[in-house]
Amino acid sequence: MKAVIQRVSRASVTIEGIKVANIQKGLLVLVGFEDADNDFDLDWMTSKIANLRIFDDENHVMNLSLKDVDGEMIIVSQFTLQASTKKGNRPSYLKAAKPEIAIPLYESCIRKMEIELGKKVQTGKFGADMKVELLNDGPVTIIIDTKNKE
Repeated sequence: MKAVIQRVSRASVTIEGIKVANIQKGLLVLVGFEDADNDFDLDWMTSKIANLRIFDDENHVMNLSLKDVDGEMIIVSQFTLQASTKKGNRPSYLKAAKPEIAIPLYESCIRKMEIELGKKVQTGKFGADMKVELLNDGPVTIIIDTKNKE
């Protein structure tokens, strides 16, 4: 499981001209799954993201988590995070989980994040052509991979 976490002042997701998600201060999280991902990966990732201390405290030091600032979150499924660019110029998506595996993982990720945060998480729609807008705050962008926990 890979995630791109972006601290935002605002973010939204629009599908076919309809805004389906809209937040102010918080995190926009793009997630990509592979077949080998499991509940352990989901638990580790959701806890890590919810508790990342990437929001400024009163001294303008990144020392607060999304939970601490009562921020909002949008989670968007993005299979292209599993792209391999090792050979040639056309990315390969062979590592990306097929929908029958990815959809349950995505839905479980949302549920686990809502439990972790104690509030509703907004989402995109799996497989949809989405227009994602954001105002990256900082900018702060962090990439996490459950297969490479550095």
